[in-house]
Amino acid sequence: MTFNVIKSVSNYLTIAGMVMAGGIANADDTLRIVSWGGAYQKGQSLGIFQPAAKAMGITVKEDTYGGISDVKLMVKSGADKFDIFSSGAGNCASGGAEGILEKLDYSVIDVSNHLPGMYSEYCAGADIFSVVAAYNTDTYGDNGPKTWADFFDVEKFPGTRAMRNNVGAQLEAALLGDGVPMDQVYEVLDSEEGIERALDKIRSIKPHIAVWWSSGAQHAQLMKDGEVDMTTGWNGRFDVAKEDGAKVAYDWQTGIMDWEGYGIPKGAKNKDLAMKYIAEMMKPEYMAEFAKYITYGPTNSKVYELGLMEDARALQMPSHPENAQHQLTLSTEWYAKWRTIASEMYTEMMTE
Repeated sequence: MTFNVIKSVSNYLTIAGMVMAGGIANADDTLRIVSWGGAYQKGQSLGIFQPAAKAMGITVKEDTYGGISDVKLMVKSGADKFDIFSSGAGNCASGGAEGILEKLDYSVIDVSNHLPGMYSEYCAGADIFSVVAAYNTDTYGDNGPKTWADFFDVEKFPGTRAMRNNVGAQLEAALLGDGVPMDQVYEVLDSEEGIERALDKIRSIKPHIAVWWSSGAQHAQLMKDGEVDMTTGWNGRFDVAKEDGAKVAYDWQTGIMDWEGYGIPKGAKNKDLAMKYIAEMMKPEYMAEFAKYITYGPTNSKVYELGLMEDARALQMPSHPENAQHQLTLSTEWYAKWRTIASEMYTEMMTE
């Protein structure tokens, strides 16, 4: 299989949402799940969402959303828009700390074969990805930025940059670019002064930041269009873009390893069915199938133990030992404690 991106995501989601096992399902047998759209959700839908729904004999309707802020708005307003959401570990940690998520029932959801730290009270890990610094090979050839220090060095690597419009892995990148050792990043960030240090590093290149991106689809398109010379972003999105003709490369030395999982909004009416569905999606067969579409590694170690993924494909995954050894692992504890404050400071920095 290839990474070819479906041209009309909306059409594909409509079709995917209509897939069901055996006739018209009752409302009680229907779940609504939201994710990030684009190539990522294509892989989720074809590899996980719809096969798991078929195995359970239920209907799963898909949509996109804007992140944990949408979950918070839904819960606080009493709306009823979706039952399960796909989210990065940091967002889940902050959502759990704010009391807007259901605790997951791990007597129903089996994570006994998950890699260490790849699930939490509020989020069952599904795949492992990395935030990396990607660069345009038309601009730099094979000599693009290899480290975060390179990304922040506008003299050695002149050109336009893009960064995310929220804190997700951006502060860590800034401190690594400022020379903080990997094992001290979260120690430094554990204060407003440390957060300010990271923001000052970003301020130092702010005149060179042409775009503050808000989605994986957007930062991949930036590289496809050659709109910027380098950007932070998710490794799998860049791999898909490269397959689609983008002149893009990255180095694992810039990796900040994170994981994506599934959570349930507080008060969800279909909570019990959602728990069972998440349990189904944790099976290694689904994770292996998903990894055929985008280079995000499985959280379930059985994928590797059972040989469900070809060796060549496994080497492309962020969590493969040869790649993981170079990377910082994102701290969910830090995001649970600091995300709200850090987000306010980050937004202020962007709008200064």
